Amino acid sequence: MAGVTGLLIPLEWAAECAEQGEEGASAGFPPGVSSFCSRPLFPEMGENWAWLNNHLVQAVVGAALVIGFWLWMAHRQKVVPGKRQFLGEALYNVLRNGIARDIVGHDYQRFVPYLVALFSFILVNNLFGEFFLFMFPTFSKIGYAWALAILSWLLYNGVGIAKWGFFGYLKRTTLPAGVPKALWVLIIPLEFLSNLVVRPITLALRLFANLFAGHLVVLVFVLGGTLLLESGQLGLVAAGGASLIFSFAIFGLEIFVGVLQAYIFTVLTAQYVSSAIAEEH
Repeated sequence: MAGVTGLLIPLEWAAECAEQGEEGASAGFPPGVSSFCSRPLFPEMGENWAWLNNHLVQAVVGAALVIGFWLWMAHRQKVVPGKRQFLGEALYNVLRNGIARDIVGHDYQRFVPYLVALFSFILVNNLFGEFFLFMFPTFSKIGYAWALAILSWLLYNGVGIAKWGFFGYLKRTTLPAGVPKALWVLIIPLEFLSNLVVRPITLALRLFANLFAGHLVVLVFVLGGTLLLESGQLGLVAAGGASLIFSFAIFGLEIFVGVLQAYIFTVLTAQYVSSAIAEEH
């Protein structure tokens, strides 16, 4: 199963689940959970170093690319922008004005760096799923999605507590204005769960589920198409070719989903920040 598959999805066949050991050489086929296993970079160093794997390196590369991109865009700014500066300013203005300013409102400037970095990091790591050297979206590993959701959770709760105080923020978060006292016993637990528990869970799961499902669909079409091509039967070979051709449409859809999910995650984070610091709740 090297050949086409090895070129298109280079990491899938190298990854082996720890529980499969030496018998896991075919890990990742048929496409399933095993296709998302991480590969330790230094397996000879034992399980204590298993955390240092190819997907962690991928996330670090993504962070480096984001930092490098924005440093490059900010380098040698001119009054009359060139193509590079125009691209950077256009993207920055979309995030600054279209998300931070329009959603957060007053004092939005202090949240712009986080929102720009958040969108950029998610986007780059989502697009890794279509880049031939990686062919794996980082956030199809749920731990990375949890990490970003926790960061956003800490941000909007932190700024809310800083502005209103701990108990003041807790009251505003769990008890909307105008609710009759008879309904407090029902509303307070629901609002607490909704605002403080469910939000980070849905943030992470939405990002993870879309990237996981998309990558799994890509695997089905690419690996299934490769198997059909290698069958040697004319009809199956034709079906395999059609499957691989159609997979490019799936790649295009995944690019759209990657951009959309980065935007949605950033917008929801801005909305949660806005609700935490809003004068009227």
